[in-house]
Amino acid sequence: MKTLFNGIKGRPGLAPGSLILNGEKRTGEVCISVIAYSEGYLEEKQVTTVEECFPLRADAVTWINVDGVYDVKVVEAFGQRLGIHPLVLEDIQHLSERPKVEDFDNYAYIALQMLNLDVETERVTAEQLSILLGENYVVTFQEEQGDAFDPIREQIRTGKGRIRKAGADYLAYLLIDITVDYYFVVLESIGERMEEIEEALVTHPTRETLRAIHLLKREMIFLRKIVWPIRDVISRIERRETGLFKDSTLPYLRDAYDHTIQVIDTIEGFRDTLSSMLDIYLSSMSNRLNEVMKVLTIIATIFIPLTFLVGVYGMNFKHMPELEWRYGYYAVWAFMAAVALGMLVVFKRKKWM
Repeated sequence: MKTLFNGIKGRPGLAPGSLILNGEKRTGEVCISVIAYSEGYLEEKQVTTVEECFPLRADAVTWINVDGVYDVKVVEAFGQRLGIHPLVLEDIQHLSERPKVEDFDNYAYIALQMLNLDVETERVTAEQLSILLGENYVVTFQEEQGDAFDPIREQIRTGKGRIRKAGADYLAYLLIDITVDYYFVVLESIGERMEEIEEALVTHPTRETLRAIHLLKREMIFLRKIVWPIRDVISRIERRETGLFKDSTLPYLRDAYDHTIQVIDTIEGFRDTLSSMLDIYLSSMSNRLNEVMKVLTIIATIFIPLTFLVGVYGMNFKHMPELEWRYGYYAVWAFMAAVALGMLVVFKRKKWM
C-alpha cells in the first residue's frame, strides 16, 4: 500500500527492464486465479504455477488474476509466455507507476491505482493494478489479495449483462470502470469526515481539528495525483490509440470517462472546501484570542483607577486628612466599588463586553 510520498522509482545504475520489486518487501505465496468464458462456456480454477494457465483457449476470453507481484519469477514467466516487453514487466514490478496506457503490436498495458480506505486509521492508501489486454485474454496483477472485482466475477458466473457475449476489451473496460467507481466510496467517507471537522470548527476548534484538516489536504493531493492521469488513460483509449478496444466498447468507456471527471470535480471541490476550513480555523482561533485579550483589557482598565487610588493612599505622608478619619477606610472602599461598577456599566452600554 502506498501513501503520498511512497514509490520513488528506480535504482541508479540498473539497466532498463531490470525486474526488481520497487516497494515494500513482502514474502508469501502468489495466488493465481483463472476464469475462461464465452457465451456458452465457463471454467474457473485456482492454479499454483504459471504453466497451468496455458494454453489459452482461442474461442473464449481468459481472465488471469495474479495476487502478489513480489515474486519476480512469476512476472518473468508471464512475460515469456505472452511475449511482453521487459519495460512493461518492469512497470508491473514498480508498485507506484503513474496511471498510463501503452499500446504494442498484439497487446496493451494499462496501469491504474486502486484506492483503499483503512477503517481503523481512516487513511487512504493505493494499490497498483496492472492490466495486460490481448485479443482473447486479460491478465491483472495486484499487490495483494482482496479487490473490488467480485461483481465482475459474479456477472461472469451468472451470465448477467453482456460480458459473456463480449470480448476481452469489455472485461478490461469493466475493470477500469469499477476501479474508478470505487473512488466514489472513498470520497464519500472523506466527505463524512469533512462534515465532522466542520462541526468541530463551529463548536470548539482544537489543535486536533487543525491536524485533521492538514491530513485531509495531504490526502487530496494524493488523490489528485492518482485520478488526473486516469482521465488521460481513458481519453487515449477513446481516441483509438489502443486498437484492441472495439467500437462497441467505446460508449462504455465514455461513461467511465464521465465518472472520472466527476471524481476530479469532487476532489477539486473538497480541496477548495478544506482551504476554506483552514481559513475558518485560523479566523476562529484569532477571534478566540481577541476575546481573551478583550476580557484581559477590560479587567486591566477597571483596575487602573483602583490602583491609582490605592497608590495615593499608600503614600507615607504625615498630613493626610483621610487617614485620621474614622470611616476613611470604608469610604475609600465604597468609592473604589462605585468606580468599578460605573466602568462596567459604561462598557456594557457601549457593548464592549
